Amino acid sequence: MTRKRRFLLEILAAVCLIGVPYVLPLLGAAPNTVNRILVWGLFGLGFDILFGYTGLLSFGQSAFYGTGGFVAAYLLTQMGFPSVLLALVIGMVAAAIVGYLIGLLALRRTGIYFAMITVAIAEIFFFVEFNPLSEFTGGENGLPGVPTPVLNLGFTTLHFTSGWSLYPFLAFCYFAGLVIARRIVHSPVGAVLEAIRENPLRAAAVGHNVLSYKRTAFVIAAAYAGLAGGLLGVLQAFMPPDAFMFETSGQLIMQTVIGGRGTLIGPLLGAGVWLFLQDFLQATLGLGAAWKLVLGVVFVLLVCFLRQGIIGGLRDLWERTAGRGHVEQAAAPVPEPEPVDVAPLRATHHANKEYAGPILQATGLTKRFGGVVANHEIDFSVRAGELRGIIGPNGAGKSTFFKMLTCEIPPTAGRIVFEGRDITGMDVTGVCQLGLTKSYQVNQLFNRLTVRQNIIIAALAELRGKFRLDLLRGVEKVPGLREQVEQTLALVRLTARADAPVAELAYGEKRRLEIGLALASSPTLLLLDEPLAGMSPAERTETVALLKSIARGRTLVIIDHDMDALFELAERITVLQEGRLLVEGTPEEVKANPQVQEAYLGGVHEAVAA
Repeated sequence: MTRKRRFLLEILAAVCLIGVPYVLPLLGAAPNTVNRILVWGLFGLGFDILFGYTGLLSFGQSAFYGTGGFVAAYLLTQMGFPSVLLALVIGMVAAAIVGYLIGLLALRRTGIYFAMITVAIAEIFFFVEFNPLSEFTGGENGLPGVPTPVLNLGFTTLHFTSGWSLYPFLAFCYFAGLVIARRIVHSPVGAVLEAIRENPLRAAAVGHNVLSYKRTAFVIAAAYAGLAGGLLGVLQAFMPPDAFMFETSGQLIMQTVIGGRGTLIGPLLGAGVWLFLQDFLQATLGLGAAWKLVLGVVFVLLVCFLRQGIIGGLRDLWERTAGRGHVEQAAAPVPEPEPVDVAPLRATHHANKEYAGPILQATGLTKRFGGVVANHEIDFSVRAGELRGIIGPNGAGKSTFFKMLTCEIPPTAGRIVFEGRDITGMDVTGVCQLGLTKSYQVNQLFNRLTVRQNIIIAALAELRGKFRLDLLRGVEKVPGLREQVEQTLALVRLTARADAPVAELAYGEKRRLEIGLALASSPTLLLLDEPLAGMSPAERTETVALLKSIARGRTLVIIDHDMDALFELAERITVLQEGRLLVEGTPEEVKANPQVQEAYLGGVHEAVAA
């Protein structure tokens, strides 16, 4: 999305917010309903960053909603705090701090276990509010008497009381929250959060500290929830105890899904649908408590037929309609550029220039899985600038050996030294930041993103380090990023496909992108796990030429079953058998070795002799 378009969307949001008090009253909308929609929409902005952009489904947002609301309400009603705005900010900060502390525990688990922890957290906070802390929170009665804000501008004083009089204050808070949220999702941090949603394993493997970024999203969502909770107290003139109820979290999730997650504006739209239908079903149709049944049916239908929510459905309709006029243009193939010999901008950025020994050295490397020995006391070293091949029959322990070298799994015994640094026991993110990375045997890509976005995510880790909170900077403003991305795309011959979704790529293109993700972080040592696997003969020939181009000035270690290609590429070959080092030498030496012929080449030497 271009910078101009981003500002256009924000201007459109501002115009809509300004027009609401003039248009909606003509449609019979109650001001209290509109104000509640804004509060829920603000609540949903933070949750959408957590759920829609990072992929973390939390059922515990009511804990932060209630925390921010009750802290602000307590300051204003029990301590006589003079400033409503300052109380709201303090409540927001309190919720963010609570979110950080809870995140330390909850984010160490993923998937259903993370969701279950957040459910438990919400229930704990609800119990604490009603019992041990009821003296401060008012228990079942809540905290009445929350004042509305007053702004002294010097030349005039603005009083926000209730109804449409309070609307400008809530609309401004929502708009400010929307602008900040959009800055976050279009920042480098936002790009990493989307990568974590798509493939957290690969996000860590290209050098991002996944846990720290998850914690950042969790704290942001908690802060938004805390501010929304404070505004709820201001809106209703008292802080209700149901803010802590599990139902609050469930309603937030349903509103976000109805509107469209990963859109920011979706939670506001979902809240509008939810609250207008609630009022209509209860007041106009007189259904009483049965409104929940009708809303439940509406929710099921929307999820079944609009899986990306209302915003997603409208976006798909627009793309299909707009795409009709471009069918002929889209069908025309774009010629692929010729291979070019380029290097990522900082190919020697990680290099330890004071170290003159082997770039990688493993000593006595052993890996046991229970009683099974996958690798046994392997000694292995690679010189800087070398292209090393590793072969061995299935079950020889090649992939396990690679995983130990890149610190994806720890060795049971042995030591790994990279450029003179002992990296034994480090994690995959840390060694990638040092300049050692790999491509995967089975593609590990960010499938719902474009080719360019994939390369951007990998390049950001090299240019920014494994964690940085540049939340309000546009991703395009990262120094050197554009050049790094363009050169990497050219190197793997994907420039013409840069803006295509990964799902549309052919298999050979995906394999090249897999290599490109590893190259974009400017490694000093690149490990390629079966880069030719599953390719057609034409794709294999093209990829071999690509690997020859990549190898210029780089250190590569390649595992593959295509021995002809590997013997053509590699300067030295290492042969593994049954988890042990069998032999090592030049391609000619390995081909002629009787042990290799017996163990790997199926006794070819006997056939030749006969």
